[in-house]
Amino acid sequence: MPTKSIPHIPILRRGCAYESIEKTQLVHHATGEPVATVSIANSGLVRRDILGMDDSSLEAFTVAELIEMCQMAGELFMTAALPLGDSEQSFDDYVMQLSATTGMPIAYCGSNASKIHKVLSDVDVVVAGLTRGFDLSILDRGYGTHGGGTLSYFRDGRIFGAVLPSNSPGVHSLWTPAVALKAPIALKPGREEPWTPYRMIQAFMAAGMPADAFGFFPTDHAGAGELLRTVDRGMIFGGSDTTRPYAGDPRIEVHGPGFSKILFGDDAADEWEDHIDLIASSIEANSGRSCINASAVWTPKHGRAIAEALAERLAERKALPADDPDATLAAFANPLVADHINAAIDHGLRGRGASDVTEIQRGGPRSVRLGRCAYLLPTIVHCEQRDHPLANREFLFPYASVVECPTAEMPSSIGSSLVVSAITEDEAFISSLMAAGHIDRLNIGAITTWRLSWDQPHEGNLFELLYRQRAFQTELVV
Repeated sequence: MPTKSIPHIPILRRGCAYESIEKTQLVHHATGEPVATVSIANSGLVRRDILGMDDSSLEAFTVAELIEMCQMAGELFMTAALPLGDSEQSFDDYVMQLSATTGMPIAYCGSNASKIHKVLSDVDVVVAGLTRGFDLSILDRGYGTHGGGTLSYFRDGRIFGAVLPSNSPGVHSLWTPAVALKAPIALKPGREEPWTPYRMIQAFMAAGMPADAFGFFPTDHAGAGELLRTVDRGMIFGGSDTTRPYAGDPRIEVHGPGFSKILFGDDAADEWEDHIDLIASSIEANSGRSCINASAVWTPKHGRAIAEALAERLAERKALPADDPDATLAAFANPLVADHINAAIDHGLRGRGASDVTEIQRGGPRSVRLGRCAYLLPTIVHCEQRDHPLANREFLFPYASVVECPTAEMPSSIGSSLVVSAITEDEAFISSLMAAGHIDRLNIGAITTWRLSWDQPHEGNLFELLYRQRAFQTELVV
């Protein structure tokens, strides 16, 4: 029997496939068998191509037309056979290949794809949230009326770039509004996850968007840095070490660790048992790989009991192959990453003041190997002090600390938090959280940290990153 050829994922230079001399191979996380070869762009090619992109390629369309094409692209992403190098990729192929190289359970790959489809289908709602609902034809004409006055914007971010992760396909929904807002894009995919951004670009082009508007650059660390230096506006995902150099750069929207949390008010802490399912879901959804997963629970009392109840619930989760319909934990495509995380937690537990309360329920080690695959089993750590090193950590698996802290001290003590779900009806506590500038998304009530409202900015505002308002007067009839 002839050997089945594996696909080649090319660089996209203004939408056109380009095969480079330098390539890397992606292998199946469980079997080690080749899944694809990927062309690698050097930093010089990245810079040259971005500088040569036509920054007006999407200006020929109205925002309304681009929104309609985004919606069509969402359908094509989920249903069509789309180009993949010299071959075609069905949606089922995409899901299988995505799971193969990332270690994500197949069921989660499908649910993440549905998130992308949802955002593309509702991109009109997303853009309305980013722009606060003004008439989008203002962006086509450059000016118009709003609220009884004249409003004018111009696109300051001509080319938009993103350095993307491999941890969760759902994050790709965050850069998609840039296309509807007329910005050509240059993407550097995560090493194990080129599948989603490549397929999205193919769907955009199949929906009628010009190829000139798209660059796709699998590249190394140097190439990623060159991409962000060359684009006008950008977005980066990654851990603290990766994102720290861009923390003060106003051109770059940083998506680092979320440190998302669930807080109990004094008025709700005695009813903690009613909320265990919500807390567990916030911790373990999407295999704990999202910045919107809860990585800490803060409560004024009952901390140990909450930790033990969560540990008992999450200890039921087992390491299973990605194609098992009951799989809820993602494998680490690179086992060394799992080893590093496991060692970091063990190091934090060596001193006093913290204990892994899942250890007994697990009945075995946190780190599990199935063949080539490394898994980390859910871990709940009870911290006696809020300043313990493990009290405010985030890892790429279902992990959370449980900390006791007086409610009045929580707003000033929790630190930077992407999402806070505060279970309380205490008006004074709610007001203090509303005033906390280090909370990006605030949920009041029994709301999971992962439940997003796409009519509001998730983290930062992509419209404000790309556009600038100008002072404007005219004697013309507007």
